Amino acid sequence: MRTGQELELVHLTKRYGATVAVKDVSHVFSAGTYVCLLGPSGCGKSSTLRMIAGHEDVSEGAILLDRTDISLLPPARRGTAMMFQSYALFPHLNVRDNVAFSLRMKGTPKAERDAAADEMLELVDMTALAVRMPAQLSGGQQQRVALARALVTRPKVLLLDEPLSALDPFLRVRVRGELKRLQRELGITFLHVTHGQDEALALADEIVLMNDAVIEQAGTPRDIFAEPRTEFVARFMGGHNVLDVNGHRCALRADDVRFGPEGTEATVRTVEYQGAHVAVTAEMQGTEILAHLPEAAFFAAPKSPGDAVRLTWDEGRLHRLQA
Repeated sequence: MRTGQELELVHLTKRYGATVAVKDVSHVFSAGTYVCLLGPSGCGKSSTLRMIAGHEDVSEGAILLDRTDISLLPPARRGTAMMFQSYALFPHLNVRDNVAFSLRMKGTPKAERDAAADEMLELVDMTALAVRMPAQLSGGQQQRVALARALVTRPKVLLLDEPLSALDPFLRVRVRGELKRLQRELGITFLHVTHGQDEALALADEIVLMNDAVIEQAGTPRDIFAEPRTEFVARFMGGHNVLDVNGHRCALRADDVRFGPEGTEATVRTVEYQGAHVAVTAEMQGTEILAHLPEAAFFAAPKSPGDAVRLTWDEGRLHRLQA
């Protein structure tokens, strides 16, 4: 059930002196969806998030939440809440008091704010640790407390600034599942900044991929991966080759490349076992081609660096890119 409110950026621009961090960005984020702002360092995604949160001033443009311009409002009055990468828990407050802190600042009576904090702690499965101090918690537990603290104000939009980056890979996969579950249960919009392609593909209803201060492409994870519009998108998302075909740039998914008795001659350069598939890079007429071969198919006729192979693919699988 979607209960969130639509968020819209209207010609949003952010300048730091002569540097343009975000350039004339317009986009509508549908209510009650999980959106990942994805892109390399310096692309403008964090500046965009911080402007929405009210932690950076808007140079030009507007930020609309439920059709109301919030760009000049202080952070506490915007209807948004932000979960920071560092978690920023108060070391001298226990878990419950950390979660309740913003309500305390608003003058909410103690019994009421403690009840609200306990409700959020139950939501993130941290009730049993309510009286512990932050130093007594693991990284994953601190992350849950920070999430509960952000949610206790009942925001219309939750903003997450690389919330999984401090976690080890195993815990990161587990916690992202919890984030998705919470978003679906609460029905509010989650706007999550990340530079991790796998993270965005796993979590998002919509990926907004930024590059050089603008939105390069937005769409469902499947659309972004299967139908990249530009060479940047194809290369950044990974798992694609970019080829010149009849004067056009085309993307070819690595899992569409095969070895066979016929095809173009190539020489194997690298072989990486990656579980369900084997990633093989081969040099073909001066161009490196990446092939993701099913594990069983590769080991039926394994190859090593230096081996000669023939590469083939279905020409219908080539995806033409915009210039």
